[in-house]
Amino acid sequence: MQTIITTARQSFMLRKAKAQDLPDVLDIFDGVVEWLVSIGNAQQWGEVPWSTSARQIDRVSEALALPDAWVVETQDGSVCAAIVMGDAMPYVPLAAQPECYVRLLIVKRGQQYKGIGRQLLAFADQQAKEKGIHHLRLDCYAGGNGNLVKFYQSCGYQSTLSFNDEGWSGQVLERNLG
Repeated sequence: MQTIITTARQSFMLRKAKAQDLPDVLDIFDGVVEWLVSIGNAQQWGEVPWSTSARQIDRVSEALALPDAWVVETQDGSVCAAIVMGDAMPYVPLAAQPECYVRLLIVKRGQQYKGIGRQLLAFADQQAKEKGIHHLRLDCYAGGNGNLVKFYQSCGYQSTLSFNDEGWSGQVLERNLG
């Protein structure tokens, strides 16, 4: 299945992830880690490129193997974003109702990719509705300047549970589709 997503700047193709997408998705993580370090926010994902960490390579590989793992391609076929939906992360309490949990959402840095994250969250809404699910959750880093939590709130998510996982300050957010 392939879907076209459109931002204010251009159109992209959304497709199911494949094992071969791993290097491209790790490259996106590496770019974001480099940017986070440059703005003084190394606490979020550390300072080491994910492509050099066996633990992170395994995490991303496992995520991309899930049935609801998707990547976004530019018109030239290069991967610029990924979203993975599935069960809640092990460090998050189970939901009291059926849910769609956004396990991973990453977008390459750059103005040409602005808006893809919102489009992917709208896609998660659509996927949940098609399964008869009206509750979505995700978690994110709650430290730094708080802008990541604010981004998800601007997309209709509400903060619920704050947590600390091995020194990593996190926030669970949820969205009810009605």
